[in-house]
Amino acid sequence: MGSRTLLVADDEPAHRELIRMIVEDTALPIRLVTARDGEEAVARAREVRPSLVLMDLMMPVVDGWEATRRLKADPATRDIRVIALTAHELPGDAARALAAGCDAYITKPIEVPALRALLETYFR
Repeated sequence: MGSRTLLVADDEPAHRELIRMIVEDTALPIRLVTARDGEEAVARAREVRPSLVLMDLMMPVVDGWEATRRLKADPATRDIRVIALTAHELPGDAARALAAGCDAYITKPIEVPALRALLETYFR
């Protein structure tokens, strides 16, 4: 597994850019890889074996719920940590994300200090 690789799966370019800026601001040696939908996220995860995935749950083609289930069902990718990232904070969403295999759940809009702290926890 790429111990210094972060995969950001989000269909919104502005969200991917914000996360890129936060990653750069941490000054940690993190390789950033992106995906625009869940299908691409699964393919990229299989290719680069990131240590962490920030997975938007509401994406086209394959949503983040299904992409996470696919990653966790595959012996080659099941140990990759997946953090659900979504603007839709409905009752039960956190539990549903964990049930799909996500290791944690954070909401949008992204709180910069919280994401920076999360990255430092996983990549320091």
